[in-house]
Amino acid sequence: MGNMITSVSKKPRVLPIETNFKLPSPLPSWPKGEGFATGTINLGGLEVSQISEFNKIWATHEGGPDNLGATFFEPSPIPKGFFMLGCYAQPNNKPLSGWVLVGRDDGTDSSRGGVLKTPLDYTLVWRSESTGIKQDGNGFIWLPVPPIGYKAVGYVITASSEKPPLDKSGAFIRTLPMIANLKCRYGDMTSQIEALVEVYAPFAYFHPDEQYLPSSVGWFFGNGALLYKKGDESNPIPIDPTGSNLPQGGPNDGTYWLDLPIDNAGKEKVKKGDLSSAEAYFHIKPMLGATFTDLAVWFFYPFNGPARAKVEFVNIPLGRIGEHVGDWEHVTLRVSNFTGELWRVYFAEHSGGTWVNASEVEFQGGNKAVAYSSLHGHASYAKPGLVLQGNPKLGIGIRNDTAKSKLVLDAGSRFSIVSADYLGSAVSVPPWINFYNNWGPKISYDIAEELHKIDRLLPGKLKSAFERIVNGLPSEVLGEEGPTGPKVKDYWNGDER
Repeated sequence: MGNMITSVSKKPRVLPIETNFKLPSPLPSWPKGEGFATGTINLGGLEVSQISEFNKIWATHEGGPDNLGATFFEPSPIPKGFFMLGCYAQPNNKPLSGWVLVGRDDGTDSSRGGVLKTPLDYTLVWRSESTGIKQDGNGFIWLPVPPIGYKAVGYVITASSEKPPLDKSGAFIRTLPMIANLKCRYGDMTSQIEALVEVYAPFAYFHPDEQYLPSSVGWFFGNGALLYKKGDESNPIPIDPTGSNLPQGGPNDGTYWLDLPIDNAGKEKVKKGDLSSAEAYFHIKPMLGATFTDLAVWFFYPFNGPARAKVEFVNIPLGRIGEHVGDWEHVTLRVSNFTGELWRVYFAEHSGGTWVNASEVEFQGGNKAVAYSSLHGHASYAKPGLVLQGNPKLGIGIRNDTAKSKLVLDAGSRFSIVSADYLGSAVSVPPWINFYNNWGPKISYDIAEELHKIDRLLPGKLKSAFERIVNGLPSEVLGEEGPTGPKVKDYWNGDER
């Protein structure tokens, strides 16, 4: 009997970018009015529309993240009368999820020749023929040549060496920085904001071993938190549950600070927080020329617990390092004002943070993002697990452990809107928002002494590496001093760090 040879052909690899990302649930019909989610925005003579559907032009299959290459697209279909302002490109290691703007002149600037004009020509700035990379044919990148007084704002991608048609794209005037969202001044958007919170308010999960949970600010005040004044430390003042007796405004010169109750029983109770009372505090603000709305979601913790280190295979408690009274943490949801769609989520991590595209976010209960709060330190992350702050290659650093548990806060079930640029006087701003001093005292402990306790447990080759990493950590990780409130942060009025 002869041998039978079976030919098995390899199935072509399906790349993540070949999947179009969509939010888990369809978007609702947003409340009408105030220009929100109408599909277009007027930027003062230039009407723009956000396009997130594309035709594939060209792709590479190596290089970039995960060595999977990238794909280049053009927006399609483009609404009648609009011009493409540039093409879109994205790494192949993620589902297709992005957008570009298309624009048209609204006719109000006709005396100056209009805001938008087609190019006079194209300049070839790059071609892929000589790169030697795996690719679908060849790619060509063109820069539009604008008329005098105008400036191109995007590139055109083709799979041919022939120049694109002149009506393929538009060009901005040279005074682009002066173009502003003049006609899109949102008024009272109460119903729209309430709808956004209902659809997108996130879930925050806490580690199953978390001892220091969030609470509402009112619970913190009502359970014995005290206001101290420099020079009169022996006479701390109880705080009204609304914070009405807190000093208002700045500067933060160290004159005032908050602290836990004096008695040990009260102190330990307040340290643990109270998840049943915890609220999410929303700050709503326009971003990127009011083309997006940011929903910054703040959580308050009465106490930040001690840090833990990882040194190779050993986990080491760091004594009092990391401890401080009062801890403000947040995540930010960035929503398109063109469509009302969630595009990105910012997870704040100690002194910085990470923007994560919606396509890489975990969702629960529809379109509600999930955030994971790290054990004791309360930094926010998009996924559960261990994030090592230090040198992951050496296996040395501060542990940020996150996990899903029964300890969870649904930000949509208990929330307050404490500031909203779109609502103005319609928002009832709690007095504690304008308390610009520290939400905890300065705790004095000797970091060198705390490290010395750990040094004795480490072999010589690891001691210096560990000390360098700990000494290089931001003050938010090392603790010692209670933080300022949300409104004092440099990103309260601007973009995230």
